[in-house]
Amino acid sequence: MQETQFPGKMSTHTYVIIMAGGAGTRFWPASTEEHPKQFLDILGLGKTLLQLTFERFLPLVPKEQIYIVTNRKYVDLVAGQLPDLPEDNILGEPSRNNTAPCIAYATYKILDVDQEANIVVAPSDHLILKSEVFLDKIRMALAFTSSKDAICTLGIQPSRPDTGYGYIHFGSEVTTGIHPVVAFKEKPDHQTASAYLEDGHYLWNAGLFVFAGQTMIRALRAYTPLICDLLEVVPYNSSEEEEALMENYPLTPNISIDYAVMEQAENTFTLPADIGWSDLGTWGSLYAELKREEEDNVVQADRSVLQDAQGNLIRTTPGKTLVVKGLRNMIVVDEPDALLIWPRDEEQAIKGVVQGL
Repeated sequence: MQETQFPGKMSTHTYVIIMAGGAGTRFWPASTEEHPKQFLDILGLGKTLLQLTFERFLPLVPKEQIYIVTNRKYVDLVAGQLPDLPEDNILGEPSRNNTAPCIAYATYKILDVDQEANIVVAPSDHLILKSEVFLDKIRMALAFTSSKDAICTLGIQPSRPDTGYGYIHFGSEVTTGIHPVVAFKEKPDHQTASAYLEDGHYLWNAGLFVFAGQTMIRALRAYTPLICDLLEVVPYNSSEEEEALMENYPLTPNISIDYAVMEQAENTFTLPADIGWSDLGTWGSLYAELKREEEDNVVQADRSVLQDAQGNLIRTTPGKTLVVKGLRNMIVVDEPDALLIWPRDEEQAIKGVVQGL
């Protein structure tokens, strides 16, 4: 089926919410509580993941209609990396309460200025290689949610039986490229993931959502009413907003949008998408995406000499010369205040060690 093409920017009622409040502990020691991975040039492109995400949406909407939701401690970091973004578009959460309160907060703020708002929600730290295809899918979803009481999510065509992602079970197409969601599935074991891949009706859940603002608020009211009780009374876009938010936001339940709404709502739909996506959740996922040098090494260093080294990801601080011999399948990350040397096939354990520290 030929993909629908869309000209130019979307309606003036289109808005983007970029979530940028996570701590990114699996990317320690490059990513820290003070400077998480969304604020790093983790791909070696000269731009941070947040900057790449922000620029990805500029062909869709003007910068004035892009909002960044982050923890209050990172507001200055966001402002420094996105100097063209209006100051009022950087929303500082008083506490980390997961994605449902985050999305509710930004949605209420946008609806206060535009009751017809049609909204895209995206993480700030994912990799998307096929930007034009991605925007076409987003436009398809926006056209659908502007006329339907529906919440859409982009589902990624799985390329392997990955056990690190949640899955979306989808049904028969209801309109061009859009399918109803049958069920959301938790991260499976390898046998179940293989069965999903063979079935062909399962997608990776990428955490990319599209909805009319009013639709999302109705869903939150129906399934997680406490969030609405606490946040709808905030006088948004006024001098009293900050004080009311500081008082009410920390009282919201700590719950993801998946649990709060998506797994309960009956009006959820998905668009299967091949957009060159990775959530860049671990050093291993970064290794899988970056160009490999001789002997399958990924090296981020100003100058390096490798001998008898294979399958490594090595990242050093600027200005250092790297010399390595006899190293295989390891992650080596050198930062000014910490050094990580860890087997690549045991990377999931890094988060636990960091929490222990």
